[in-house]
Amino acid sequence: MSVTRAIVPTASASRYLQQLCKHWSHKFDVTFDAHQGRVPLPLGPVDLVADEMALTVTCTVAEGGDMARMQKVVADHLNRFAFREGELVFDWQPA
Repeated sequence: MSVTRAIVPTASASRYLQQLCKHWSHKFDVTFDAHQGRVPLPLGPVDLVADEMALTVTCTVAEGGDMARMQKVVADHLNRFAFREGELVFDWQPA
């Protein structure tokens, strides 16, 4: 299993978490509230935690899974919701 995490600086973390989870709830069995969420994507789960300063995004894929693809999908979706703020910064690190 491979796990990466990005702490994305934004004052709108809760809003973006909820928007992303609502968006994906049409396709996946998503669980979320204003502070945390989990999206079971086909590549593996995405866990989100919001606070006043940042959105923490944790991606998990099986060994041999395409982590780069998962990171891109998550970042692209979040950046669509953050268009007013500008591009969000994702500094992916092993978790």
